[in-house]
Amino acid sequence: MNSKFILKRNDRKTAYLMLLPIIVLLTCFVVIPLIYAIYVSFFEWSFYKESIFVGFTNFKRVLNDHLFYKAIWTGVKFALIVVPTQFVLAFLFANLIKNLGGRLAGFIKSSIYIPYVISGVVASIIFLFIYDYDGGIANYIIGLFGLENVAWLIDVKVVLGSISLPAIWLGFGFTTLIILSGLNDIPGSYYEAAEIDGANGLQKMFYITIPLLRNIFLYVIVVGMTGAIQQFDLPFIMTKGGPLNATMTPNLFIYNHFVNDPYLGYTIASALLLFVMIAILAGIIFKLGNSKKSMDS
Repeated sequence: MNSKFILKRNDRKTAYLMLLPIIVLLTCFVVIPLIYAIYVSFFEWSFYKESIFVGFTNFKRVLNDHLFYKAIWTGVKFALIVVPTQFVLAFLFANLIKNLGGRLAGFIKSSIYIPYVISGVVASIIFLFIYDYDGGIANYIIGLFGLENVAWLIDVKVVLGSISLPAIWLGFGFTTLIILSGLNDIPGSYYEAAEIDGANGLQKMFYITIPLLRNIFLYVIVVGMTGAIQQFDLPFIMTKGGPLNATMTPNLFIYNHFVNDPYLGYTIASALLLFVMIAILAGIIFKLGNSKKSMDS
């Protein structure tokens, strides 16, 4: 009994020692900066002047700024375009790769992952050439069907969808491989048993594949939504938030204030409010997913 207790105690010490580096890093680069950011948000804080305590004034200013809400709504619309499209395409493509097998599947997996390692800056430049009004590939293709050129990055009606396309392309490979890993973890015996019972392809998908991939789906949706809402590279390089703030995402809104406002209190307050909103959104998605899971079980 004593030997078991000592062994467990030693295991705990080993676990704590292994966790110590990440705890130190999180404390230094996440916890302390977050606490300091909360502290600074209550001041008219500047690098060059003495700080003045203003309480919740910075938060009130942000909450009364209609452009902040417009930026949040733009981020949400951007996410609602990118995430569902990327999710559906990745799910279908992951099923295709799983059924292929062999070297071809390996080649496809390597190929589709390449865009994920490309920076948003490079992707933005690539799509700037694609969307060029006079010599871009996009207008050349629609010209083949007798349609007029489109100002992809100037027309308010299409600009958000235009910058959504490179975002879908960048994250498509990662999402596909995550879903594919979940598909490969499903035992083949489940599908064999379903076939014996006379289940068709759609029935196997809705009664086996989708329920068993629910946790994967939750992860993909939460990561996709939070990442898309905070998108910065694409709108910054491709449109600068225009036209008429149609692509002004929350992070771009915060960046513009950081550059133009000599006091950082407002900027940090808006960043903290965005952090809270994203945390609430992630919590709601997880809650809905867990509720559905509980109902099914």
